[in-house]
Amino acid sequence: MILGSSVDMPIAISPTALHGLAHPEGEVATAAAASNMNALMIMSSMSTRPMEDIVRHNPTGTKWLNIYIWPDREITADMVKRAERLGIKAIVVSADIPVVGIRRALKREGGLTKDIRIGNFEKYFLKSPGSTVEIPTVFHCGDPACTWRDITWLKSVTKLPIVLKGILTVEDAVLAVQHGVDGILVSNHGGRQLDGALATIDVLADIVQAVGDKVEVYVDGGVRQGTDVLKALALGARAVFIGQPIVYGLAYKGTGGVEKVLQILKDELDIAMALSGCAKLSDITSSLVRRIPRQSNL
Repeated sequence: MILGSSVDMPIAISPTALHGLAHPEGEVATAAAASNMNALMIMSSMSTRPMEDIVRHNPTGTKWLNIYIWPDREITADMVKRAERLGIKAIVVSADIPVVGIRRALKREGGLTKDIRIGNFEKYFLKSPGSTVEIPTVFHCGDPACTWRDITWLKSVTKLPIVLKGILTVEDAVLAVQHGVDGILVSNHGGRQLDGALATIDVLADIVQAVGDKVEVYVDGGVRQGTDVLKALALGARAVFIGQPIVYGLAYKGTGGVEKVLQILKDELDIAMALSGCAKLSDITSSLVRRIPRQSNL
């Protein structure tokens, strides 16, 4: 169970933007794989396909929606209301992108082309049918003026559970609980926001200990093998989310490729659990891991 929803594995799909760049069916293909595998998927607000399309093609399976709290609160609230009407189970708020980090690789490649479809914003900014939606720059990230009061505001406009994504410190985790969030996703945005940011696995156990059983804690970032999943679960994560590998699978073979990525990780986790003496998830404890101090090569 993840936040009250029954799923078949503690491995879930992190929100990543613009799946249409990897496969013509974009997020529709990704969601089909998640539904087929009964895995949770967090849909990105920056998806190439609007959430209505994704759910219409894949009405089953557990889906959450990732948003920012944008400067335009009316659009923020409307995005949440659309999710409610579609039966989406939770809202995931990215807290770690008040401004967009320095993306040198993206700059070297000339940035994103202007003909990319960003489906969820077509309702607000599409000038004419068949044209390309141009999103104002302020919607590329959250509101730099956002504070904890905005979490309180968001709770006032929706009854859906709220998961806060981008937490990396005990202090922020405690504040998140105090402001009534229902879950915490320990994340450093794939290491793409701030060079030198903490690795999520290094802070996970402290955050889990700090919040206790008040909220569920999840983690993403750098998960590539089943043993990575086992370590995260041993350190207290309720579930582990993956981003880039999902896009690789999508580019490889669409829905089948995403299913293959999920199945590989699930199988590897099963083997790692068996070799660690764990017959079920509740058998996984912190006794399985040991922190080894890093030695500098300098």
